[in-house]
Amino acid sequence: MARAGLTPERLAEAGAELADEVGFEQVTVSALARRFDVKVASLYSHVRNSHDLKTRIALLALTEMADRAAEALAGRAGKDALAALANVYRDYAREHPGRYSAAQLRLDPQTAAASAGVRHAQMTRALLRGYDLTEPDQTHAVRLLGSVFHGYVSLELGGGFSHSAPDTEETWARILGALDTLLRNWPVAPTDPRG
Repeated sequence: MARAGLTPERLAEAGAELADEVGFEQVTVSALARRFDVKVASLYSHVRNSHDLKTRIALLALTEMADRAAEALAGRAGKDALAALANVYRDYAREHPGRYSAAQLRLDPQTAAASAGVRHAQMTRALLRGYDLTEPDQTHAVRLLGSVFHGYVSLELGGGFSHSAPDTEETWARILGALDTLLRNWPVAPTDPRG
């Protein structure tokens, strides 16, 4: 019998809160059962296992970030849109480090195709159309932006920039300016992809 008030959605939300507190890797069905003061077995009527729980947390995080990105991008274009999107990722990671980590979880193709990850890609591609990028350059640019945003955020959260000047805010602004310049002046594809 399912415990009153426990649903897959409630467990995903509680798991996301736990991830922000202790880290995404530490989230398990057992840890969640302790949080609700219930037996582990009682949660299995709502989630199959820890991987299912983590997938649900990842989907929640992707949806939250997509909603924030849609709101931040509304009415913006060019560098303003680029900065708005970048700041959504950075701010979300700072506010919700466990959820942000969850959003990086590798999803199976079917789950990924039904997730808010699709909205992330659509918004990023819409932003890039404002820079007159078409395929295959759009895909290359999507990968570049994702790599820069995630790389910077991960290094910053891990304290990688805390030991030296200038301030990380200044560096972030410079990076966004450099990305804008690059996107406005996208290079012609080399004939030899190795350089």
